[in-house]
Amino acid sequence: MDRRKSIKSILLGTVAGGLVVHGCKPEAASTEELAAVKSDGNHFGRTPEEKELIEKLNSEQFFNEHELGTIAVLANLIMPPNDKFGGATDAGVPEFIEFMAKDVPDLQTNLRGGLMWLDHKSNTEFGTEFKSAAEEQQKQILDTIAFYDPEIPMNEHPLEIQFFSLMRNLTLTGYYTSKNGTEDLGYKGNMPNVWDGVPEDVLEQHGLAYDEEWLAKCVDQSKRGIIAEWDDEGNLLT
Repeated sequence: MDRRKSIKSILLGTVAGGLVVHGCKPEAASTEELAAVKSDGNHFGRTPEEKELIEKLNSEQFFNEHELGTIAVLANLIMPPNDKFGGATDAGVPEFIEFMAKDVPDLQTNLRGGLMWLDHKSNTEFGTEFKSAAEEQQKQILDTIAFYDPEIPMNEHPLEIQFFSLMRNLTLTGYYTSKNGTEDLGYKGNMPNVWDGVPEDVLEQHGLAYDEEWLAKCVDQSKRGIIAEWDDEGNLLT
C-alpha cells in the first residue's frame, strides 16, 4: 500500500471522530440568527456575522509569497499528487492553511517558526532554501521531524516536530475537505435510498414479523411516489 492509500485508509477509519482541525467554532445561534441564515453560493448556510468574518479574513494576508511557496512544496510532499485527483496544491491546501492561520491566530507562531526552521536546516545542510532543494534533500530533512513517540505529549516534543505535526494535520484536513479530496475518498454525502423495512434477521431476533397487508402497502417501492390516503376510520388505503 502506498503512502497516499495509507493516509486515505487512516482517514476513513477516523472520520467519524471529526476533522483533524476545527476552525470557525460558532456559539449556539438564537432563533433570530438562524432565521437570518441565507445562501450566497460559496458560503451556504452562513450567518451574516460569519460571512463578515470570512470576508475580513480573506482581505488580510499573513504568509508572504516565499512562505506560501514553501507551504505548497511541503504540502505536496505530505500529500503527493496523483493523476486523477491531483495533490494538495490542486485542492487549494496552501490557501486553506493561510486562512486557518488567520482564523486561529494561535497557530501563527508555530507555522511561521517552522517554515523558518526548514529554510535554516536546508541552508545549513544543502546550501539552499527548503523549497529550492532537491526532493530527496527535502525528504531527508522531513524524516528528522516526521516521526515521534506518541507516548510523549505533543507539547513536550521539539518545536520542529510540533510544526510538522500541525502541517500534516492541516494538509490532510484541507485536502480531504476539498472537492478533489472528497471525490478521492469516494464520499457521496447524503444520498436518497430505498427502505425495504427492518431486515428479516432483525425481526426474527425479536420474534416479530410484518403484517403482509401493511407490508404490501408500506414497503412496496413501486408505490413510493404515491401519497398515502386513509378512510374515515383511519384505515390506510394506499
